[in-house]
Amino acid sequence: MGTRISRGTRHSKIIGDFGEHLVCNWLSRSGFEVSRVDHTGIDVVAYNPSTNERYGITVKSRTRTSGRESESVYVFRKDDREKMADACKAFGCEPWIAIYVESERTADLYLTSLTNYDSKYKRVKVSAVEAWNMTVEHMQKYAGDKEVRHIHVTFKDEHWWWPARAQGAAGGAIG
Repeated sequence: MGTRISRGTRHSKIIGDFGEHLVCNWLSRSGFEVSRVDHTGIDVVAYNPSTNERYGITVKSRTRTSGRESESVYVFRKDDREKMADACKAFGCEPWIAIYVESERTADLYLTSLTNYDSKYKRVKVSAVEAWNMTVEHMQKYAGDKEVRHIHVTFKDEHWWWPARAQGAAGGAIG
């Protein structure tokens, strides 16, 4: 049984940083030279020495609580796409997207080129928000797509619980 998710006040920042570090870790393990960057539009720059290709990666990280695991992840809002394009042009990178979604028991990291996303997964209908869908049907499509890199993680917690504070405070607090 996974630990029930009870987010701390800085959880959004922490999960965002974690997603970026996880992307960096897996690319580095794969022989890439990688750096997190503090730049509008991209979060990671990765260089593949075997192909001489450079990638500018935007990373979107989300935590989904029980019952909300299949909710989409927003990839681009408003002018995010243009910001990414500008950053990739400035750094001489090909634009890529990474999506990290965790729930109580599992996590998935997806990595694909913006070109692949646009040709296979972007909704045809113009919308103010572009999303990476997390339904079972979409996840099966991603699994069959050799252009989508995917890592699936299963969490197994052992002895990771915290007693509730006295006088009825929410579970998960340090007492």
